Amino acid sequence: MIEKIGVIGAGPAGIIAAGVAGSRGKDVTLIEKNDRIGKKLFITGKGRCNITNNAPIEEFFDKVMRNKNFLYSSFYSFNNRDIIYLLESLGVKTKVERGNRVFPVSDKSSDVIKALEKFLTNNNVKLLLNSKVDYIYMKDNKFVVVIGKDEITFDKIIISTGGKSYPRTGSTGDGYRFAKNFGHTITDLMPSLVPVEIEEDWVKDLQGLSLRNVTLRAQVKDKKLYEEFGEMLFTHYGISGPIVLSMSNYLHNYLDEKIHFFIDLKPALDEKKLDSRLLRDFNLNNNKQIKNGLDDLLPKKIIPIIIRLTGIQEEKPINQITKEERLKLVNCIKNFPLTFKSLRPIEEGIITSGGINVKEINPSTMESKIIPGLYFAGEVIDVDALTGGFNLQIAYSTGYLAGSNI
Repeated sequence: MIEKIGVIGAGPAGIIAAGVAGSRGKDVTLIEKNDRIGKKLFITGKGRCNITNNAPIEEFFDKVMRNKNFLYSSFYSFNNRDIIYLLESLGVKTKVERGNRVFPVSDKSSDVIKALEKFLTNNNVKLLLNSKVDYIYMKDNKFVVVIGKDEITFDKIIISTGGKSYPRTGSTGDGYRFAKNFGHTITDLMPSLVPVEIEEDWVKDLQGLSLRNVTLRAQVKDKKLYEEFGEMLFTHYGISGPIVLSMSNYLHNYLDEKIHFFIDLKPALDEKKLDSRLLRDFNLNNNKQIKNGLDDLLPKKIIPIIIRLTGIQEEKPINQITKEERLKLVNCIKNFPLTFKSLRPIEEGIITSGGINVKEINPSTMESKIIPGLYFAGEVIDVDALTGGFNLQIAYSTGYLAGSNI
């Protein structure tokens, strides 16, 4: 008799798990609460779908923030080349961009989702959309999935419901509840790859200011937690953008301490060269007030803040600026200070940090060590990584392992 497999959650982990199980001749039903599959996948890479990363698979472990060793079998069983090959076999040509990020040539996440729909169809997976699972219980060694007034019985189950971030895409933490009911432990859930709130009230004056080619540093006392070059953005509550989202992952263990951020607004110039540049600008704008003399060097919005932080009177003529004041400007431009207030809520995180305790899952199969026949895949597990396609690869790899072992 053919085994009946239920897969709950049609994100990237659930899709791969269902398709792979179907390819092995299992009778697979993929259950999704939304009206389509891959809703979160649809918005990744700003709607272009950052499929995976093209770095050697060994380097992926350096990008995983929690429980990297747990992913050893997953990454080596189904790696970044495998997902690229699978999608290309389904008609999606790919390209590699900055940071080894892999995208569809078309720049359309919808093309990736259409290919994955084809993958499900090719492997005879039955798809139940608009079907919210209320709970799961066991009866006569079978899994009974309750959807409203309906009950469906399966021999085995894969839970791939995602985390708690981006709830509008359907990831509202259902999988944690299901796992807990089966006796699993859920580690503390925290937002990951999430914007940051800043203490300084003047940060709202910088709202909308985008900074490119800057270096952001986070530190507690003299300990450097993170430093990265790239893009960031000021918001009404604090800071966001690629290097801020990545930085947020490094802060979890220090939330009870005073965290300070420093932005180097001119990382290409050391302090000596920056001072020379300032002198040159000052000579050109000798008779202007300082508030009008930095326009060629800095974004207009940030100039009043920098002048305020250095204690210089903004009406002071440039020809009266002392060497000491000029060096204060240099220091502030190289170390623009911000104070951490909090991470934004988990709903605003790109992914969830925390989840089903990996000690309770067999890393070679993704099967529960507590309940035989119960499997997990994707973000519902306590694993997460930095941006750049690494989290999606975790989803495909764990999904593949669950689908090929169930």
